[in-house]
Amino acid sequence: MSEVVLITISGQDRRGLTSALTGILANYDINVLDIGQSVIHESLTLGFLIESPDDDKNCSVFKDILFKAHELNLNARFTPITKDEYQHWVNAQGQAKHIVTLLGRQITAKHLSKVTEVVGEHGFNIEQITRLSGRLSLSEDDQSSLPRGASVQLTLSGDVQDVPSMHARFLQITQQLDLDVAVQEDNLYRRSRRLVCFDMDSTLIQVEVIDELAKAAGVGEQVAAITESAMRGEIDFSESFRQRMALLKGLDESVLQGIAEKLPVTEGAARLISHLRHFGYKVAILSGGFTYFADFLKEKLGVDYVYANQLDFENGKLTGKVKGDIVDGQMKAKLLQQIAQQEGISTEQVIAVGDGANDLPMLAIAGLGIAFHAKPLVKEQAKHSIANLGLDAILYLLGIRDRELAELETSQK
Repeated sequence: MSEVVLITISGQDRRGLTSALTGILANYDINVLDIGQSVIHESLTLGFLIESPDDDKNCSVFKDILFKAHELNLNARFTPITKDEYQHWVNAQGQAKHIVTLLGRQITAKHLSKVTEVVGEHGFNIEQITRLSGRLSLSEDDQSSLPRGASVQLTLSGDVQDVPSMHARFLQITQQLDLDVAVQEDNLYRRSRRLVCFDMDSTLIQVEVIDELAKAAGVGEQVAAITESAMRGEIDFSESFRQRMALLKGLDESVLQGIAEKLPVTEGAARLISHLRHFGYKVAILSGGFTYFADFLKEKLGVDYVYANQLDFENGKLTGKVKGDIVDGQMKAKLLQQIAQQEGISTEQVIAVGDGANDLPMLAIAGLGIAFHAKPLVKEQAKHSIANLGLDAILYLLGIRDRELAELETSQK
């Protein structure tokens, strides 16, 4: 084959640069094998991997590129690529790629240093770095443009190494720094999610409803202790549920309406659901809580499916007994599979979000299982975790940029 050369152009970005340079290559009928461009704060880096002519046109094309670069006040560098190097690059196209997403209130050099160090130790190469969050104003007076959080996405290439080990290292970093780190294989399923399943209590809303009912019944401390034990995985969920329900016996039905009207929806939940529905997602609540409150959220947020426990009343008061099957961890996983089948999609196309031990079964089978502000046990066992941002940070895990959402939100006004 002809000689392969990497042309690297750098300098201040301006309109028409790429057109001018590719125009020269077109004049010589050059075959472009690869192309890449990035711009940071109006500083351009542009690369062409070309198959250079093996005749007297060879020198002419490089001379014309140099002249044009000089004319445009750009730097040009030419790097010959050997046949072995080129073939190695070609062979690498079949390798799995992974996406590492950093999430935090801000992303610092320390965060980037720690994460990229782990990436290198596990044999991956960083192909691309992309900022997903919006630009941050340095003006104290300009608060309107402040992003909800910060996110940077790394695209990795290389043979699949020990991804679970890398995940464990990232978990250590998140425990030391105010940062969340997610690792996903960059496959078709990542780009074709179609269903999101939420736990309700302490996930979609900021409280455990059963604890709120218990406070109203005067047994708050007793029920809260059982709830915490169950979320940590110390007590079987179904058994803990029966114990807590028994303590609520006699609570008047009128109390529930007041609690339902004041449910504190989690930061970013409404925004996330609104956007996902716009993109064609179905939304489900799979809760060990109660349908009474989940149905309220269904109407408020635009939820498609609700599965939760039914409260049992007699003469307008709670009986303290369980009505029907309890929605525990295994039931949540079963329901997720059932809805996916009904929607005609794979479980790989499902996002599941929860905070407690009873959410682990559905987090494990979902393509994107996220422990949200979760207990330590859940964070350790879940594939992904968010602890520093709101629920709308999930949009970053899908590779969606703030500027894209801003354009969408503006068009919908």
